[in-house]
Amino acid sequence: MSESNSPPVNAIRSDEYSGRGVFVDEGTILQPFDFARMVHEAVLKTDCRVNQTHADAQDAVFYLRHRCQLAHKAGRKTIFIGNGGSSAIASHMATDFTKNGGIRAIAFNDAPLLTCLANDFGSEAIFSKQLEYYAKAGDVVIIVSSSGRSPNILQAAEQAFSQGLDLVTFSGMNPDNVLRRKGMINFWVPAKDYGIVELAHLTLLHSVISLQNPSFDAK
Repeated sequence: MSESNSPPVNAIRSDEYSGRGVFVDEGTILQPFDFARMVHEAVLKTDCRVNQTHADAQDAVFYLRHRCQLAHKAGRKTIFIGNGGSSAIASHMATDFTKNGGIRAIAFNDAPLLTCLANDFGSEAIFSKQLEYYAKAGDVVIIVSSSGRSPNILQAAEQAFSQGLDLVTFSGMNPDNVLRRKGMINFWVPAKDYGIVELAHLTLLHSVISLQNPSFDAK
């Protein structure tokens, strides 16, 4: 994809995250409850950006809920994408957004289709090709990736942008990860441990459909 067709980069500077204290799990996790405490802390310290601007995490969650509701009311859908553990999160949340949230949602996790696309186009294209085939303008695409650096994830983000889709990203670990700079809404969890990042992502996504605030509901 040409540079001119790349999405705008969020104003993320590495010096914002220099030194100790950036991550909730800088030290060794010694006790089981240390892990639970760090998950809680990671959710509270999640960095959020909406349209390239810092946003309060609660406001960002409300805004994501609103965008998904608007897509549903317009006959569109919310699409979840992820690898590995994040793939399980994608399936989980597509189910809950549909049943508990009343929001039309799917996950791109059909095994025969994934292996077909990997065989014919390469593993980097397994999600971008599905967006090409199934996504329509007005759809919301939620990409979940702990590292934010997998080639198939980044290619899907570029594809979403090229199709004019509403892209939302959930990432963690490296504060300079590329995925974190791609979406109209970006959630970055300040943790190095996969489990902490994944559970923080689940918590934030569950809150989208569990919260009650009619003023943010789509009319």
